[in-house]
Amino acid sequence: MLLIGELAELAGTSPRTLRYYEEHGLVRATRDANGYRQYEDGELRVVHEIRTLLASGFGLDDIRPFVACLRAGNSAGHVCPDSVAVLRRKIAEVDDYLGQLTAVRERLHDQLSQALEHRETRCRTTP
Repeated sequence: MLLIGELAELAGTSPRTLRYYEEHGLVRATRDANGYRQYEDGELRVVHEIRTLLASGFGLDDIRPFVACLRAGNSAGHVCPDSVAVLRRKIAEVDDYLGQLTAVRERLHDQLSQALEHRETRCRTTP
């Protein structure tokens, strides 16, 4: 069993963050006789999964299936059908963003080309 400060240190986060995860039902704690939060050792893996997914742009609701998959005893949070569905949706979102960014890049490139062409034309005609 780990106290909140111990888990936070091992996970590279803060006790406040762990309480936040707990409030959202992602991390589980029990209370000892003094009222201190205690965490099973396996919660470290859950916290690592949460932090990794958050860093990849996932929201807390998107993370729930991954946590449930780990809690079901799977070796990884991404191997369950609900997690796979979230991954597919996130890939589609990223693909959409990439398409939008590509269109913006093309417009910017066109504007730059036009500006350079205009500049060269002005330089040639100016004595």
